[in-house]
Amino acid sequence: MSENLSNSFNVESPIPLYEQVKKYIKNKIYTGVWKVNDKILSESELVKITGCSRMTVNRALRELTADKVLVRVQGVGSFVANEQGHSALFQINNIADEIIARNHVHRAEVLKLEKVSADAQQAILMQSQEGVSLFHSIIIHFENDVPVQIEDRLVNALLIPNYLEQDFTQMTPNAYLMAKAPVTEGVHIVEAILASAQECKWLKINKGEPCLSIRRRTWSNKHLISTARLIYPGSRYYLEGKFKP
Repeated sequence: MSENLSNSFNVESPIPLYEQVKKYIKNKIYTGVWKVNDKILSESELVKITGCSRMTVNRALRELTADKVLVRVQGVGSFVANEQGHSALFQINNIADEIIARNHVHRAEVLKLEKVSADAQQAILMQSQEGVSLFHSIIIHFENDVPVQIEDRLVNALLIPNYLEQDFTQMTPNAYLMAKAPVTEGVHIVEAILASAQECKWLKINKGEPCLSIRRRTWSNKHLISTARLIYPGSRYYLEGKFKP
């Protein structure tokens, strides 16, 4: 690393060292050296060029992440954040369309796509009998290669018989279901949660980071078509709703 700034960070300054590191990083961003979605220097590289302790650099990165200047992806690194993504709370939108509308790139990874016999909990969610055939899918949605949503979905196998045959890396389940069974009624339950250890790995977030959860049921002509649990990292997404009194 040719850049060496160790003499530029003054321990005698009234400005704390971690604030000086934050200022250095923000200056790189605001002058366009590091652009939106660029991966910045690693913690180790920042320690080396600034001459500051790892604790100081780590605090600077944590605070910039909390201020939504950076996005930290566990095991990958820190990236320059863009405007925080958002989803319409009172609408049933396609996450791929929302991401593309922001001129960003959407992709999906299908983790599970299978036929199951409803257990007790799944039967309650789908208002069915235990043992009834359902389709179960788990899909991770990415925005510019950063995971922003886990979609854990159950589908009425009788009403949507070809669900398992679809390529959900090319079309989202939302888009497919809306085409096959347009929604006539829906219910949203929104809550703040802590994701499970496995969900944290899928989202590449630290354990204990707050997440947003939407539990969504949708009906078409009085038939319950699907129930989905959508999990968003709280640092990367927010929900927006509009209403009139």
